Amino acid sequence: MAKFEVYQSGKKNEFRFRLKAGNGQTILSSEGYSTKAACLNGIESVRKNAGDAKRFSTSQTPTKMFRFTMSAGNNQVIGTSQNYKSQSGCVNGIESVKKNAAQAEVKEVEK
Repeated sequence: MAKFEVYQSGKKNEFRFRLKAGNGQTILSSEGYSTKAACLNGIESVRKNAGDAKRFSTSQTPTKMFRFTMSAGNNQVIGTSQNYKSQSGCVNGIESVKKNAAQAEVKEVEK
């Protein structure tokens, strides 16, 4: 079962989340948030926007890898994927977010 992991990270003690698929692979990671409440709001934004294809954009890195970002209705980025070797892998990552975000449980974890 997919899950959102919430954790505290970095020198700034920021809160972050990552969405993991049922196989344990991270499919979406957040930016840093100053509070846990803001981080949880970010998760809700992912859930709300996951079904809208317009919220996803793909790009290619300088090393020819593929990745996607997910944006909220205000066009603010709420999550970034890992790098994928192929464009089809990147598209599969987007489909996994769409499929898993709504039902994923939220768990607090150590970094």
